[in-house]
Amino acid sequence: MIPDAKTSAMVYVYAVGRAGTPLDGALPGRTGVGDGPLRTVRAGGLVALVSSVPYDSFSADGLKEQMEDLTQLEVLARTHHAVVEAAYESTTVLPMRLATVYLDDARVMAMLVERDEEFRELLSRLEDHVELGVKVYADPREAVVTAEPEQEPAMSPGRAYLRQRRAQRRSHRDSYAAAGALAAEIPERVAGLVAGRVSHRPQQGDLAQGAGENIANEAYLVPAAHVAGFRAALAGLGEGTPGVRVEITGPWAPYSFATPPGAAGGERTDGGLR
Repeated sequence: MIPDAKTSAMVYVYAVGRAGTPLDGALPGRTGVGDGPLRTVRAGGLVALVSSVPYDSFSADGLKEQMEDLTQLEVLARTHHAVVEAAYESTTVLPMRLATVYLDDARVMAMLVERDEEFRELLSRLEDHVELGVKVYADPREAVVTAEPEQEPAMSPGRAYLRQRRAQRRSHRDSYAAAGALAAEIPERVAGLVAGRVSHRPQQGDLAQGAGENIANEAYLVPAAHVAGFRAALAGLGEGTPGVRVEITGPWAPYSFATPPGAAGGERTDGGLR
């Protein structure tokens, strides 16, 4: 039976953690999607951080409409992210995918019971770990274009233009080659400092941030004690290489690793806003 859209609410799940932790308090003073109050749903030794959301906005049709509206999607993603990050500040949690909704609390409880063993193993794996992101960009516009040496005292405008275009194409090619080589170097630099790695699709279009083309978009699971060492291992990477830029983001709650090892991967589900 489909609930009455005017009177019914669905349950939005932000994260799952262990019962008996600060998550039990449901982050007092914070609100979730649509400014709804946060609360918890418990089953056995697990607890889900949730809030109630309108059925008409989070049914299949409602979600489709929100996902197609970039403004609504951004608000939803930022709210979801803010709640998860606040929870992770106080205890280890498993971030749920953006717009994870259930019809009622009973179904949330059933989900916690069904995935109890999986969730417990993941929580143990993520304990005292954070996620750091590393993005590599190629931006030929920032590369220094070295003109070919002139071989003629006087060159026609047409020949000068062709020579300039050749130099620009060479710069473009060199920038992408340099960015690719640098991206391949990153895993070696941080070896021994990380507990996991996930390669995401490079960000494009409205998800891309900053100048240049994102050619590598990776997430690393890093012990909290190794965050400084991770950053030090990549310090200065890309400097002195025209047309190449490296960006380190985080630390974040480990969104990319909230699935069993071997299943993590693919496109990030938070709209790339981190």
